[in-house]
Amino acid sequence: MRCRPPAALCGPRFSSLGLLWALAVKMAVEEINNGSALLPGLHLGYDLFDTCSEPMVAMKPSLVFMAKAGSCSIAAYCNYTQYQPRVLAVIGPHSSELALVTGKFFSFFLVPQVSYGASTDRLSNREIFPSFFRTVPSDQVQVAAMVELLQELGWNWVAAVGSDDEYGRQGLSLFSGLASARGICIAHEGLVPLPPGSLRLGALQGLLRQVNQSSVQVVVLFSSAHAARTLFSYSIRCKLSPKVWVASEAWLTSDLVMTLPGMPGVGTVLGFLQQGAPMPEFPSYVRTRLALAADPAFCASLDAEQPGLEEHVVGPRCPQCDHVTLENLSAGLLHHQTFAAYAAVYGVAQALHNTLRCNASGCPRREPVRPWQLLENMYNVSFRARGLALQFDASGNVNVDYDLKLWVWQDPTPELRTVGTFKGRLELWRSQMCWHTPGKQQPVSQCSRQCKEGQVRRVKGFHSCCYDCVDCKAGSYQRNPDDLLCTQCDQDQWSPDRSTRCFARKPMFLAWGEPAVLLLLALLALALGLALAALGLFLWHSDSPLVQASGGPRACFGLACLGLVCLSVLLFPGQPGPASCLAQQPLFHLPLTGCLSTLFLQAAEIFVGSELPPSWAEKMRGRLRGPWAWLVVLLAMLAEAALCAWYLVAFPPEVVTDWRVLPTEALVHCHVHSWISFGLVHATNAMLAFLCFLGTFLVQSRPGRYNGARGLTFAMLAYFITWISFVPLFANVHVAYQPAVQMGTILLCALGILATFHLPKCYLLLQRPELNTPEFFLEDNARAQGSSWGQGRGESGQKQVTPDPVTSPQ
Repeated sequence: MRCRPPAALCGPRFSSLGLLWALAVKMAVEEINNGSALLPGLHLGYDLFDTCSEPMVAMKPSLVFMAKAGSCSIAAYCNYTQYQPRVLAVIGPHSSELALVTGKFFSFFLVPQVSYGASTDRLSNREIFPSFFRTVPSDQVQVAAMVELLQELGWNWVAAVGSDDEYGRQGLSLFSGLASARGICIAHEGLVPLPPGSLRLGALQGLLRQVNQSSVQVVVLFSSAHAARTLFSYSIRCKLSPKVWVASEAWLTSDLVMTLPGMPGVGTVLGFLQQGAPMPEFPSYVRTRLALAADPAFCASLDAEQPGLEEHVVGPRCPQCDHVTLENLSAGLLHHQTFAAYAAVYGVAQALHNTLRCNASGCPRREPVRPWQLLENMYNVSFRARGLALQFDASGNVNVDYDLKLWVWQDPTPELRTVGTFKGRLELWRSQMCWHTPGKQQPVSQCSRQCKEGQVRRVKGFHSCCYDCVDCKAGSYQRNPDDLLCTQCDQDQWSPDRSTRCFARKPMFLAWGEPAVLLLLALLALALGLALAALGLFLWHSDSPLVQASGGPRACFGLACLGLVCLSVLLFPGQPGPASCLAQQPLFHLPLTGCLSTLFLQAAEIFVGSELPPSWAEKMRGRLRGPWAWLVVLLAMLAEAALCAWYLVAFPPEVVTDWRVLPTEALVHCHVHSWISFGLVHATNAMLAFLCFLGTFLVQSRPGRYNGARGLTFAMLAYFITWISFVPLFANVHVAYQPAVQMGTILLCALGILATFHLPKCYLLLQRPELNTPEFFLEDNARAQGSSWGQGRGESGQKQVTPDPVTSPQ
C-alpha cells in the first residue's frame, strides 16, 4: 500500500509491441506531413510517451498533454471553452485498464482520444466518455465471434477465465451473458489474479485442477498478456492435459505468451485477430529508425530539441532501448498489429482537415483550433488508411473484420495460420485447421451427447447442457434440436413416437369398402331378400287361409315394414352428414313399430281366442280384424313418431369430429347427446314386443290347429335377445365400430322375426299346401270346439297331442 506519491517508474521489461505502435504513429505523422492529401501546408507535431502499462505512469504524460500551451501546468478556469492545451488530440493508450483512467480525464476537457487497442465495451458509453474513439472493434464483436466459433464447432461445455482487471472482467461478463443466451454452458469460471504474487493464486490452481478433472476440453481465456502468461505458467507446472484455448486478441500475438517455455504442451490455441491493411514498407521504416537510434549524434540532436522533458515526466530512459534490434521486433511485424495505431493518426488528421476546411490548395482557416472544435468533426468522420475505408460510428467504434488465427507450433515461436474470417458471420476453413490434441482429432467438449431426432432434453442440475434425452411420445414432436419440451401436435394432426413433425389426420368413418361393412351388406341382402320373398309369397296367396289367418293385408304391411327396417341400415355406412344422423333412428324405429304393431294385433287375437269366453272372443276378434286394427297400427306409429320427434328436437344427434379417440385419424361420427333419450325412442317398440310376448307365452296349442303363438313367442324372444345383447356390446365397443354394431343388431332383429314367424308360414305355403285349409288356420268352428277344448285342457290324462305340422308332418 502506498503512503506517499513517489515517482512511478517503468519496469525493467521491454515491450516490442509498444515500440512498434510508437513507430507506426510516427510513420503516419511523417506520411501526412510529407504528403498533400491531408492538411496541405501544415505539419503535425507529436509527443511520444511510454505508459509502462501502469495507470500512474500514464497519468503523468496525460497531465503534460493538458498543460496550457507553452507551459507544463494546467490552469484552473470556470470555463475551458477558450482553453488551448498543449495538444489537440491523444493517440492511445492500448490497454482498456489505462483507457478507462485517461478517458474520463480527457473527456472532462473534451479532448479527442483515439485508442488503438482498448476494446472494453464500457468505453462505448457516450455519457461517460464523450471524447473517446478507437480504431478497434468493441469486445462485444469479439465475444460474438468467439460464441459463434464455439457453436460452429459444437462446443457447449467450456471453462471461461479472465484476467482480474477491467478488460478481463468486462470481457468475461460479456462472454458469459452471450454464451448462456446461445445455449453454451460455462462449467468453470474464474479470474487470473494480478499481480502474479497475489494470495489468490490458490484459487487459480484450484480452478485449473477442476478443469483438468472434468470433461471440459475448451477454455476461453479473455485476459491481458501478463495474466495469460501467469495462467499458462501454472498450467504447465501443474501438467494440465492439452486443451483448446480460445484466445482474446490481447494475448493472441503476445511474445510474452508465445515464448513461454513448454507452451506447445498446452494444446490448441485459436483466436480472433483484427484485420488491417498491409503496410509492406513498415519493416524497412523500423529498420531505418533503429539504425538512427543507434547513432549517438542523432540522439544528441533530439535531446537538444527538448532537453530533459521525457526524463522529467516519466523517469530515466530504459536501458534496453539502446540495444533493440529488428530481430527483437520480428514477431510483431508479421501481423497487422500496428495498423490500428497507424489508422488512429489518419482519423485525427482527417477530422482536423475537415475542421480547418482544407482543400487541395491549402487550409483557409488560420485561427487556433480548440480540442472541442476538433471533437465536433470526429463524430462519424470517414477516412482512409492504406486504402482501407474506415468510419467512427456514434459510439466511437469502427467496423473492422476479424481473421481467425490458429497457432501452429514452430521454434522458437508459433506461426499464426488464418483458418477463417468473421465479417458479422463466421466463415470457417476446416481444411486449414489442425488440432494439437491426442489423435489429432477435433476435440469434443459437451456435458451430454447430442440427442437423436425426436428426443428433447431433460436438464439435470443447474446447467442446460447437462441433460437426459427423452423420447417425444405419440401426439407430440421435437420442433427444434435444443427443445426442452416436446411440442404437442394440433388437434387435427398426429405423430408417432420420436417424431420431428406432425402429420395431418385423415377422416375416418365406417366406409363402404371395409370388410365388416361388406359382410353386413351381405347380411342385408339375405334379410331383405327373405323379406321380399315372403312378401311376394303372401301377396300371391293373399286369399289363402294361412295369409288370412296371419292378418291378410296387415301381414303384408308388416313384411313391407320389415323390409324397410333392413333398408334403414344403409344410413350408417359412409361419411356421416347432418341429414343421415337425423334420419338414422326415425327411419329404423318407425318401420319396426309398423311391423311390431301387426304382430301385436295377431298376438291379441290369439290371446282373445284362447283366454276369453267365446262370446267375448268373437266380439273382440271382430274389432281386431276390422278397421280398428289399422287404427291400432296408426296410433302405435304416431306414438313412435312423437318419441322420435321429441328426440330429434330435444337431443338432436350431430356430426362431430373426434380428434383424440384414434391415434392417427379423425373419427367422424354421429354424436348422441343423451343416451336416456336414445333408449326412450325404443320404448314403443319394446312395449309392443313385451305385450306380444305376454299374450302368447302362456297360450297352449290346440289339437290339430296351427300353433301361431309359438312363432310369435320366439319372434319376441329374438327381439329381446338381440337388443338386450346390443346394450353391453354397444357400450364397450370402440366408438369407431358402433355404427357397425347398430347395423348388425338391426339386421339380426329382422332376421330373427323372419326366421321365427314368417318363414315357417312360407314353408307351409310351399311345402305343405295340404295344410293351407280353413280348418287348420281359421276360427269358424272355434265355438263348436271351444267347450270340449276347454274341458280337455282341464281333465287329467285326457290331453290330446297333435304333431306340429311344421316340424313333424305325417
